[in-house]
Amino acid sequence: MPKIELNRSIEINASPDKVFKVLNDFNHWSAWSPWLILEPETVVKVAPDAKYYEWEGNRIGSGNMRITSEVENKSLNLDLTFLKPWKSRAKVRFELIPTSDGTKLTWFMDSSLPFFMFWMKKMMLGFIGMDYERGLNLLKDYVEDGEVHSKLEFVGEQSLSKIQYIGIHSHSTITDIDQDMKRDFGKLGEFISGKEDIIAGKMFSIYHKWDFANGKVEYTSGLAVKSVPNDLPSEFKVGEIPATKVYTLRHTGPYKHLGNAWSAMYNMHRAKAINIVKGIHPFEEYVNVPGQVPENELITDIKFAVK
Repeated sequence: MPKIELNRSIEINASPDKVFKVLNDFNHWSAWSPWLILEPETVVKVAPDAKYYEWEGNRIGSGNMRITSEVENKSLNLDLTFLKPWKSRAKVRFELIPTSDGTKLTWFMDSSLPFFMFWMKKMMLGFIGMDYERGLNLLKDYVEDGEVHSKLEFVGEQSLSKIQYIGIHSHSTITDIDQDMKRDFGKLGEFISGKEDIIAGKMFSIYHKWDFANGKVEYTSGLAVKSVPNDLPSEFKVGEIPATKVYTLRHTGPYKHLGNAWSAMYNMHRAKAINIVKGIHPFEEYVNVPGQVPENELITDIKFAVK
């Protein structure tokens, strides 16, 4: 069967013993798990010794995890069993190395795909790798601040009026997209300065294509307008989001955690909890922006066109 082997690391500004106490007690995991955040209604049962837990969700599936060995403040080994949506097993390991600022934590997984999914290996490595990155960022929040700074509100279905916009169409990588978006929105902001009377809504980003296997993304940074200026630069495009019904999920927290909201929406789509409209690309609307509110209070609405 196709093997899946990967690891991701993060620097946490806390001592190894503090990080270890969170990792080896499953009572903490619900607070920072990159999967449980996708479905808050998931039923989680933790054993009295806090070394075993199992979960049962309608969308994220079911399974269990057990701590099999540990070296205090240094390493942790776990057995992970998935029962739904398909059966599989994995060996999971955490390694903690003290640093001058705290702890370097590395999260490993060794597993395999069912034989009939061999063609998905590269994509699954991309998906799981991003899940690990989301989880490590949540864990960093939780260890350093006592809470995660990523809140999801499943707003539900709404009617969306037609949006005419101007924007910049770009190709980027998942690694560089933050920097590239800042560049694009900087150009939009500079152009619209002095033309505020034509603004018809919030800034937003439309995601046309995700290539998780190769870490690439195609997107448009846009701004809703009442009319299109005559002096629009050649690198700008004019577009329209048609009137439609959308499902909205609201994320509150830093932009580095927005992957939680997008993962939740795609999880709902895969589980058939929402029926998306093909041809109308999903987008995120920035309800407020940096400089208006503290980073932990940033609000972003993720919208998928649905039937």
